[in-house]
Amino acid sequence: MLSIKNKYTLNIVLIFSIFALIAAYFIQYILGHEPCNLCLIERIPYFAAIILISLIFILNKHEKLISLIVSLFFIFGSVVSFYHFGIEQGFFSESLVCNLDNSSKATSTQDLLKQLEKKEISCKDVDFKILGLSLATFNTIISIIISAIMLKIVIHYDKNK
Repeated sequence: MLSIKNKYTLNIVLIFSIFALIAAYFIQYILGHEPCNLCLIERIPYFAAIILISLIFILNKHEKLISLIVSLFFIFGSVVSFYHFGIEQGFFSESLVCNLDNSSKATSTQDLLKQLEKKEISCKDVDFKILGLSLATFNTIISIIISAIMLKIVIHYDKNK
């Protein structure tokens, strides 16, 4: 059985995850800022949190295990976001993950023209900032905080029963 404190915390993480994805899609589709491949990968922990935390409330069991899995997703998100931040700052070079769409080969002149017209999205180019900080920077900080919150739930789970 979930304690009131854990339920409240999980609800906050769930609502924040929904809000984060809504904001990401708003920036992409309404404001017209195309995400790079790492930006898309950084959304995975939020999707996982929505699904898994909803599962906790539906099943009302396995809270500790599912909370651990959510924290692992956000640790993964922290690493990916920090790597993305490092690429933006020039600490790391772009990897193959940043150029996944460039693997297709043109078979005709029309295909080649279509590829040239398509804007290439680079992981190192910061297209959208809030308060002078890139979204990868914000995501690094937020993912670390959510990881810590979820790990705290797991570590103190038996005390909060």
